[in-house]
Amino acid sequence: MTTAIDMNEVPLWTPSAKAVAASNMGAFADFVNERHGLSLAGYDALHAWSVASPDLFWDAIWDFTGVIGEKGQRVLVDAGKMPGAAFFPDARLNFAENLLREEGGEIALLFNNEGEMAAPVTRDALRRDVARFAAILKSWGVGEGDRVAAFMPNCPETIVAMLAAASIGAVFSSCSPDFGVKGVLDRFGQIEPKVLVACDGYRYAGKVLPAHDKLGEIVAGLPSLEHVAIVPFIGEGKKELAKAEDWPTLLASAPEASLSFARLPFSHPLYIMYSSGTTGIPKCIVHSAGGTLLQHLKEHRLHCDIRPGETLFYFTTCGWMMWNWLVSGLAAGATLALYDGSPFAPDERVLFDYIDAAGINVFGTSAKFIDAVKKSGLKPRATHDLSSMRMILSTGSPLVPESFDFVYRDIKTHVALCSISGGTDIVSCFVLGSPMLPVWRGEIQAKGLGMAVEVWDEEGKPLAAGQGEASKGELVCTRPFPSMPAGFWNDPDGAKYRSAYFERFPGAWCHGDYAEITSHGGIVIHGRSDATLNPGGVRIGTAEIYAQVEQLPEIQEALAIGQNWQGDVRVVLFVVMREGAALDAAMEKRIRDKIRAGASPRHVPAKIVAVTDIPRTKSGKITELAVRDIVHGRDVKNREALANPEALALYRDLPELAS
Repeated sequence: MTTAIDMNEVPLWTPSAKAVAASNMGAFADFVNERHGLSLAGYDALHAWSVASPDLFWDAIWDFTGVIGEKGQRVLVDAGKMPGAAFFPDARLNFAENLLREEGGEIALLFNNEGEMAAPVTRDALRRDVARFAAILKSWGVGEGDRVAAFMPNCPETIVAMLAAASIGAVFSSCSPDFGVKGVLDRFGQIEPKVLVACDGYRYAGKVLPAHDKLGEIVAGLPSLEHVAIVPFIGEGKKELAKAEDWPTLLASAPEASLSFARLPFSHPLYIMYSSGTTGIPKCIVHSAGGTLLQHLKEHRLHCDIRPGETLFYFTTCGWMMWNWLVSGLAAGATLALYDGSPFAPDERVLFDYIDAAGINVFGTSAKFIDAVKKSGLKPRATHDLSSMRMILSTGSPLVPESFDFVYRDIKTHVALCSISGGTDIVSCFVLGSPMLPVWRGEIQAKGLGMAVEVWDEEGKPLAAGQGEASKGELVCTRPFPSMPAGFWNDPDGAKYRSAYFERFPGAWCHGDYAEITSHGGIVIHGRSDATLNPGGVRIGTAEIYAQVEQLPEIQEALAIGQNWQGDVRVVLFVVMREGAALDAAMEKRIRDKIRAGASPRHVPAKIVAVTDIPRTKSGKITELAVRDIVHGRDVKNREALANPEALALYRDLPELAS
């Protein structure tokens, strides 16, 4: 007699003992043990020490990763204040100096625009161009704290502009060129940049999209601008744009200057980033140079196990924090594989072609991309080599268990699949992968080192792990970490900053994710807390519904909201049907049966409505809150934050929701 095996109790992938010992994280554990006379064994022990002794941990991260700069005597001041703690208050460093630490003819940047590969950029060439543009910025009077904004694709010139700004202590901020004029002005208008670096257009899904008309309005709407540098991405150049000069001409005429770096305080502002802005004007989140650098070095070197010479890829635009995360890979000695355009142009093979052509070792993408590849019918394991790829990263939304299955079945069997989660708010991750741990189906592997992550109930009490429904609650972080924002722009007393993260549970960071910690110590994100459904007073994560309904081949995508109805809340599910499929009574029954069996009867929607499109942010995240507002007759305050605002009209005054 044989016994059925519960696949959820068998890891999908487990690192060998040899690989664990040879990992950067294993080397870091040895470093810590030797330095402090400890005997930490395994990830759990290392993590527990990292949050119990944050001063010793972050000091060890600085030294182990070889941060360039003067560390100073103090590591952590006012450790009990959140917010208010200060990391390395005596330190002096420069972010760009740490990213440009490598010299020589090795490749620093690769660039692919919908299958068209550009000439590689060497480390020496990158340093040369950064020096040239830094000299230009100085000649324009740009100094410490001035803002340099970019309206750019994910291409080498954007990285040059950022590093040049950082090298002289200026503050960098970026939007991708698919943003509309209002969306750009809502962001850059708040920070008053002195310089704008912009493209003359971009390419997406095989189309060339000129940007001059938008740029004219943007430049006119930013009276603070003194200079505009136009990168001829589609070959048109500056044309008659006011205050504009062509990028190639600028670099060619730049005064000869050696690369130099202004060493500034650890807390000196590096980036200004933006909340999604779907509920109002975007918040301007200021991130420090030191906090960003230290957190990214930890995540790249330890959690992703990146070695010098490896190739790192993340599918992102310059309007998403994963661009900022990707660029920091230079500090770990990685070659960056950049990509701009549609991930399905010319077809669904393009990113897998890139893995093989560029020898990508760490491949980052979104959960939605993995699901879309699965539904396209492509089986990359059969069509591509993929031998270089040792790790797949996924973020943007929860990666459902069935997508884990697809990766190991149809992409690659021997690969570390690391779902990660954090956000623009911390320009990094709270929970992510670990080369020391197995991969369990549907779970994020671990809490990040130095991140005191817990899951709390409504009263602020920690929930026990591995108790199913009883383990679901608010994801919080109970101790300070370096990449907490330096603050919000134009928030002099910090009131907006404290309100955003510390009002719910004073003294702890409340991130706004509905999560649970599993019996394996892994984490499952069940969706955003503000999008959590509450029928009959029971909290339900929307990701739990999507995980079931999107398994059905007829369903392309889904979105769930709670509709106020007769003194309660009822679950409404919107579905985009695949071509040739229809939402009839039989299909509705299949959807409800699937949700009931795979989740619970409480998750079953009261109403199912077919729509042709789902509104999403510029970074590709579906926007439950915007749909909920439309369904309830409320205006969406900032449509410019959406990639497809026209989709909102599909949800207004639906007769199906009137009864």
